[in-house]
Amino acid sequence: MRLSEIDFGAARPVEGYGPDFFRIGGAAHPAPLLIVPGAVRDWGGYADADALLALAGQVDVILIGTGGEIAHIPVDLRNRLEDAGLGVEAMDSPAACRTYNVLLSEQRRVALAVLPVG
Repeated sequence: MRLSEIDFGAARPVEGYGPDFFRIGGAAHPAPLLIVPGAVRDWGGYADADALLALAGQVDVILIGTGGEIAHIPVDLRNRLEDAGLGVEAMDSPAACRTYNVLLSEQRRVALAVLPVG
């Protein structure tokens, strides 16, 4: 088996998480967060659609971490994001973090919006 180091470029992967934080670039950031290549920002949760809509044209898909359990995101939010040309995938926050890291390693245009795990 051949192992190779993953190159995330300028992007920073999610390194870990706890009940109310996510670790990115060696620092713990309180949740909820919006993570895009090159930036980590506070996110106001589902009510903060404008922060996600501002990513139209910059990313192809937004992974939404729904917390410790998988849940549906509000239909209105999903519709607004899709109407803006953004792909939306909802999953529990741990799965969203793992998926975000994989897509980053593939140099994909992806963002991660995550709610606290606990």
